[in-house]
Amino acid sequence: MAARINYSIQNSLWLLNPLHSKATTHFRNRLKFRQNLFSLSKGAVFCSYATNTDKSGTEPADPFVLTTPLYYVNAPPHMGSAYTTIAADAIARFQRLLGKKVIFITGTDEHGEKIAAAAADGGSSPSEHCDVVSQAYKTLWKDLDIAYDKFIRTTEPKHEAIVKEFYSSVLANGDIYKADYEGLYCVNCEEYKDEKELLENQCCPIHLKPCVARKEDNYFFALSKYQKLLEDTLTENPDFVQPSFRLNEVQGWIKSGLRDFSISRASVDWGIPVPNDNKQTIYVWFDALLGYISALSEDRDQPSLRTAVSSGWPASLHLIGKDILRFHAVYWPAMLMSAGIGLPKKVFGHGFLTKDGMKMGKSLGNTLEPNELVHNFGSDAVRYFFLKEVEFGNDGDYSEDRFIKIVNAHLANTIGNLLNRTLGLLKKNCQSTLVVDSAVAAEGTAFKDTVEKLVETARGHYENLSLSSACEAVLDISNAGNSYMDEHVPWSRFKQGGAASEAAAKDLVIILEAMRIIAVALSPVTPNLCWRIYEQLGYSNEQFSNAAWSDTKWGGLKGGQVMAQPKPVFGRIELKTGTEDGGEPAAAKQVAKKKEKKAKAQAVAEA
Repeated sequence: MAARINYSIQNSLWLLNPLHSKATTHFRNRLKFRQNLFSLSKGAVFCSYATNTDKSGTEPADPFVLTTPLYYVNAPPHMGSAYTTIAADAIARFQRLLGKKVIFITGTDEHGEKIAAAAADGGSSPSEHCDVVSQAYKTLWKDLDIAYDKFIRTTEPKHEAIVKEFYSSVLANGDIYKADYEGLYCVNCEEYKDEKELLENQCCPIHLKPCVARKEDNYFFALSKYQKLLEDTLTENPDFVQPSFRLNEVQGWIKSGLRDFSISRASVDWGIPVPNDNKQTIYVWFDALLGYISALSEDRDQPSLRTAVSSGWPASLHLIGKDILRFHAVYWPAMLMSAGIGLPKKVFGHGFLTKDGMKMGKSLGNTLEPNELVHNFGSDAVRYFFLKEVEFGNDGDYSEDRFIKIVNAHLANTIGNLLNRTLGLLKKNCQSTLVVDSAVAAEGTAFKDTVEKLVETARGHYENLSLSSACEAVLDISNAGNSYMDEHVPWSRFKQGGAASEAAAKDLVIILEAMRIIAVALSPVTPNLCWRIYEQLGYSNEQFSNAAWSDTKWGGLKGGQVMAQPKPVFGRIELKTGTEDGGEPAAAKQVAKKKEKKAKAQAVAEA
């Protein structure tokens, strides 16, 4: 049974700020904990319930488990949450190309005070509200071509069972105790705040809203007990938190002194009841973080912590926004240590998407609606822009003008037009049929070496989560292809006939082989566009679905292979002129301009 400690407000504030001042030292010295509260077997920290191995029993066959945050359903999804999920999907698709078994987990966090308030404001029950918003996430993920494997909702019975089991395990380890607490509480963060971190008028620095005074009798998790272990973990595993500057932040938080934190709420009904006290519910973060494990539990199984962990834990990568880094890189590892469960392998905290120079968020009311972006521009354009133009890990700003310029220049012009004009020349001069194997066509050319180096570069960037650089490397293959076409002018060489015409036919095979490689290498980012490229190269949907990273090796196209009829694989985006009701400019629409089609057709005819 956890020790019960009654604190005055001053004692309680120590829990949140154990600095080495005379006052806090005085209160700290008055606290009496059982001796075994701070005992810990370090050997138990990284154990897990099962280890997966391949049939030989030598090489580990663990799946690549990738997670997004479980998104809070107090309001519909915004572009910030879509960005994380798009990035996670690209990483998952790349890992699948490598032949790995991937378990891509996403889902919704559905308990807490804000959920109940949002439901009441909408005139519905919390359960009904969660159903609607959770479905909105699933619909958006489908529209964005998110190929997740597990979607967990924290209101699912299997999740509640695992949370209660985990809580009981931590309690049995002596790491949960009860205490009175009074302090300033941010409803949006659902977290008590230290006054020194607040802005004027006691406003939360994240949500820019005043915190409220609150007094409760809560259960606390002994986070401070794990300070030394967390310090050692980060020292021994510097890749645990990425990018490296995020690691510095986490190490700074830990070195400044960890504070035990409240893991229950007495005033919140919409949540999982505390196992040993049904008058309180489990704190939403202590609940939601366990969704990464409960998602691994199969619906057909009797839910248990042991079976869930043995189904794929530890996670290979937690992908999160930097605003929730503390929960994932400090609180979560300590919780797992307490329960004797292995830690995730990596926590990557990316930056914010901004609009008008400010972080986008539901509570700030300045969101960029992902549904509108997908409706207006298509999923490939949205996915490409945010992964290519935002350096992963840093903040990035959106502007419609830049969005349109980048997407048109890269997808419509550099990639799409190269494929279209090459297929046009092949149709006119070779009856849409390849005259020779691509391996033979590239003999004696430096272009093949250039492509192979860029493919290897792209792979390295994908593996290092440098998604923008991976896109750049693949785009450079297309840039090199356009330069090759301009230098070799096959349309002119076809007119010369003889050996020149034969060389021109080989040039087209070389360019189309490069397009085939682009279709594989860029498929984690723009899956629909890459499928359309693959289709025009004469492949089936099944062949595209079964493509692997090994297919980026030069030599895939064979002589005699028939290409599809050329048509634009990506229509340029144009802004409609004029205004809609209210005087606002009409939304941009993705269309293939008739005059461009005519111009392309004319250019092909002239060539």
